[in-house]
Amino acid sequence: MYRNMKKLFVLLLGAMIVCSSYAQLLKENESAMVYYSPKTTLSLDFSYTIETCEPGIYAEYASDMLGVSQVVKESSTVCELKDVRIGTTTTADYDRPHKVNAESGIPMLLHIYDKGLLISYNTEPEAKKVSPYKHETSTKQGVKSRITSTLPAPYPEEVLKASHLRAQAYEVAKQIFHIRESRMYLLTGEVEHAPADGKAMELVLAEMEKQESALTELFVGKRNTKTVHKIIRIEPTEKNQPLFFSAENGFTEGDNIDADTIWVKMSCQQQYAQPLGPKEKKNGHLLEIVYNIPGYCSVDVQYKGHSIASRTVPVAQLGVDMPLPENMFKGKELPKIIFSEKTGNIVSISK
Repeated sequence: MYRNMKKLFVLLLGAMIVCSSYAQLLKENESAMVYYSPKTTLSLDFSYTIETCEPGIYAEYASDMLGVSQVVKESSTVCELKDVRIGTTTTADYDRPHKVNAESGIPMLLHIYDKGLLISYNTEPEAKKVSPYKHETSTKQGVKSRITSTLPAPYPEEVLKASHLRAQAYEVAKQIFHIRESRMYLLTGEVEHAPADGKAMELVLAEMEKQESALTELFVGKRNTKTVHKIIRIEPTEKNQPLFFSAENGFTEGDNIDADTIWVKMSCQQQYAQPLGPKEKKNGHLLEIVYNIPGYCSVDVQYKGHSIASRTVPVAQLGVDMPLPENMFKGKELPKIIFSEKTGNIVSISK
């Protein structure tokens, strides 16, 4: 363990020597382990749908030739907000550094994350649980699927020879009805050469369905809907934060006159206990290891006058750093302490 702790100390010292707070905290030639209190950022995970519509090249003949009325007549993009999840992310607060030096009399048995956060003392940190779900974040707006004038194969030769658009539409409609008729004959057994077995029949019917769908889209148009996630990070403050969402462009800037406002309303509760720094003394004991008692922030996300999500989350930087007395680390049996990575608070203490 000593070898691993020595390696951890060397890596940490090399990585963080560039931080001004780190440089100010350490004295020249001082051996010490430096860590930081955590800092919390709100993480709002919005999910919304983007529906893109493109008209077919034969849209004006859909009613006459196919007898359908549900037709896409013009290109459009419609975004609809569905849900938001309120979470937090944690980073190191470089304005709140702490150190444990070799002269303190406290064994330097700290486990520190690579980001500089204290995780445990005198015990191996628990392995992080990895979510089995892969989360992807996309911020692309208004992605459209396009129908071109290329006809799906197979299609009758007469379509290519047609002299104008209506004649083409007529030949394509004939092909659609031919596919439907052939499918009906297959299902009723009125064909001379039917597929050999059920699996072959299934494959034939699936291919006919695919062909009919592609040809029909040339009349009725095409609709494509996908769900998009956008994560927005906000510092917890007492000031309400506006976001802007447009039915045409999704998340946008405030100068878009068609956008509706999403209000992120926050109410923060700060801890006011008097913190003690690592250099201060109490009852003659040097205070080296500190834990953080977090404050809290109530978050309410409102859209079109209605609350769509609310949650109260712990916020580390609204808290105070409280010291652990040195006499906890004296004696033959040292305590085993686990700290919360998110808040810096104590999770458990055991012998």
